[in-house]
Amino acid sequence: MNTVANKPPLRRSVRIQTEDFDLSTEVAALRAGDGGVGAICSFVGTVRDVVAGQHLSQMELEHYPGMTEAAIHAMIDQAAERFDIRGATVIHRVGPLAGLEQIVLVAVTSAHRGMSFAACEFLMDYLKTQAPFWKKEHTSAGAQWVDARSADDAALARWGVQAKPQV
Repeated sequence: MNTVANKPPLRRSVRIQTEDFDLSTEVAALRAGDGGVGAICSFVGTVRDVVAGQHLSQMELEHYPGMTEAAIHAMIDQAAERFDIRGATVIHRVGPLAGLEQIVLVAVTSAHRGMSFAACEFLMDYLKTQAPFWKKEHTSAGAQWVDARSADDAALARWGVQAKPQV
């Protein structure tokens, strides 16, 4: 039985970067040397190349350095309070991205699959609405900033969390 006294410290990695990432490398690093890991759940988000029927030529992502990482660390802390997880990695890309490129990775380790699945989904729902990122889509119809979607707020609300308006 895993008690608070003998529970290892939470492994965490948060990176905001322009370069692509490799899922296998990131998962291997997250679980390395932790014999208590019985489950790993990961989510990789990609840039859609069609938006509202228009071909997406590029998506631009901006963030507040330092503030964004701190917000994501706080999200991981909340996930660790809710779910018995052993580690979490969140990588989010910024800058210009083309359609079909990887944009985000959320990976979670736990002793059992249920906690891993739930924490991964919670983190992704939280990330979509609460992390300070701004997205601009470029299509043949022009460029426009992406507004928050009510479906993302609803996904977060099912965890009992109200979305906070972004500045």
